[in-house]
Amino acid sequence: MMKKVAVYSLIICLFSFPYAYFSLFQDFNSSSMKGYLLLLVISIILAFFGGLTNNSIAVLIGNILSFIISYYFNSKMINIDSWDGYFKPIGSIRFLVVVSVINLIPQLVAIKYAKSQNKKRIERTGILSKE
Repeated sequence: MMKKVAVYSLIICLFSFPYAYFSLFQDFNSSSMKGYLLLLVISIILAFFGGLTNNSIAVLIGNILSFIISYYFNSKMINIDSWDGYFKPIGSIRFLVVVSVINLIPQLVAIKYAKSQNKKRIERTGILSKE
């Protein structure tokens, strides 16, 4: 039980980084797509791990926290004229929402894949995973 709580907490903590804001900031600051790639890779790995350990709720909570923290940092940048203008025509807030929502798609696929791998392992070995 303690191990499950630790994994649950770890997933939430790792997701609590403002990945969407970081991606926007990298794009704005260096015209680089590396931030979006990092967002995608890390969130897929965390979602897969969450699905594998039956912690999908932790993934959801982590995504919500990441979005809230990203929104907070984005609101601090909104006063910089070139910040919001860089993300025209929709602006940085809407773009942050779009990036966050689109990022959920590969996470859902990763969770579904992880759960199917769990199911195959259980069918093959008859052993439930130890969380």
